[in-house]
Amino acid sequence: MNAPTKATEIGVESGSIAAQLAAFASDIQLKDVPAQVVERAKLHILDCLGIGLASTGFDFAQRTINAVSGLAGNGDFPLIGTPIRLPIRDAAFVNGTLIHGLDFDDTHSGGVIHASASALPTVIALGQREGSSGSDLLMAYLIGVESASRIATAANGGFHRVGFHPTGLVGAFGATLAAARIAGLTPSQMEHAQGVTLSMAAGSLEFLQDGAWTKRMHPGFAAANGILACTLARNGFIGPKKTYEGRYGLFASHLAQGQQPDLSLCTKDLGSTWEMLNVAIKPYAACHFNHAFADAALEIRKKHRFELSDIESNKALIGDGPDKVVCEPEANKRKPQNSYDAQFSTHYTIATALVRGRYTLAELEDDALNDPRAAALMQKTTYAIDPESAYPRYYSGEVIVKLKDGRELRHREAQNRGSDARPLTADEIIAKFRGNAERVVSAGRAQRLADAVLSLDHAETLDALIKAVRSA
Repeated sequence: MNAPTKATEIGVESGSIAAQLAAFASDIQLKDVPAQVVERAKLHILDCLGIGLASTGFDFAQRTINAVSGLAGNGDFPLIGTPIRLPIRDAAFVNGTLIHGLDFDDTHSGGVIHASASALPTVIALGQREGSSGSDLLMAYLIGVESASRIATAANGGFHRVGFHPTGLVGAFGATLAAARIAGLTPSQMEHAQGVTLSMAAGSLEFLQDGAWTKRMHPGFAAANGILACTLARNGFIGPKKTYEGRYGLFASHLAQGQQPDLSLCTKDLGSTWEMLNVAIKPYAACHFNHAFADAALEIRKKHRFELSDIESNKALIGDGPDKVVCEPEANKRKPQNSYDAQFSTHYTIATALVRGRYTLAELEDDALNDPRAAALMQKTTYAIDPESAYPRYYSGEVIVKLKDGRELRHREAQNRGSDARPLTADEIIAKFRGNAERVVSAGRAQRLADAVLSLDHAETLDALIKAVRSA
């Protein structure tokens, strides 16, 4: 594998954001990363792979695998939890789709981005090809998450406001830098690769209108495009230098007129402040904006005695911004058309939590989706903007249940569980992995995968990981 080159190479424009990110991606070493960050990274990788395994039991995954394998043919790179091997880009695409497909994967709160879902399939695929060590994979994964999280945060929520999904749009740049590190690109090549990615990165929020499956594949495309961009740059393909701040760069072309990003956040404290610690692991398989409402509704149900028939109305207090994703258009959110639609409905989240007293993957199955009690409660549910929301730092939420006898029951979650303010413990993350993985594989096979992931920083090769991913 080629060793990363220092960022003093001729041709690197040190002032551009792309050049600064390239210098970071070239120079940083795992020994310079705090142990807490490395340990957290391994837990996030484990979480992603558990979700990928669980996804293989769902219809969208089988249709994706059938379509891509039929088009691409056989290859050398494994799909999570299956015996199928595909060419490198196709494997990264499918694995990214599996990791993100249940909307159960981690989220960087400030950037509102699922960066792991594109960074991880990128480094697994390229790491296998390049003969990387476990520490190589961890470092490249962290580079992908750190870069994408910062770029997304710089938009101040602006990508969402005009209909772009940062997980696909910005995730492609994180995947590009992760791929570049694994493949040993020079800083100049890394700079060009980011410019090439600018012409490929995408992701539309139109799926919110009808529960379409397109969001699921966004990190898959980001991973595949990152690999392609790096391969082109490695072979001398020229990309624009001012990828982010240019006249037609990422922010100028993907934000509303008059909206100003904070470009300094793209590179602020690179290598000293680790955004990995600000990435939240999800306790629920739903849009992160809905998690506070699930917890709040469950807490109300637990603390108070009432019958569903006693409820006159429910109200959700939500931040300005998240409401566009999970509360509008309200007629649609009161009647989700499928499980994916339900995951982006605050109305469904509150209703099903009150009805069933839980929110698990089972609440995305047909008997829960078609429960007439939840349907009735969704019609009684409204929302209002919460002036005290901590968004975008945290995804606050409050539920107010008004009963017919005049009582008003309310519970507020100021900071969503799983965030840096209320992180899940290592034991909770491992338990989540087991719960997901063991839906489709034995406990022994799940344990072999966990062992391979949690020892990555000491692994000289990726052989154990690749074998466990394939056979899990």
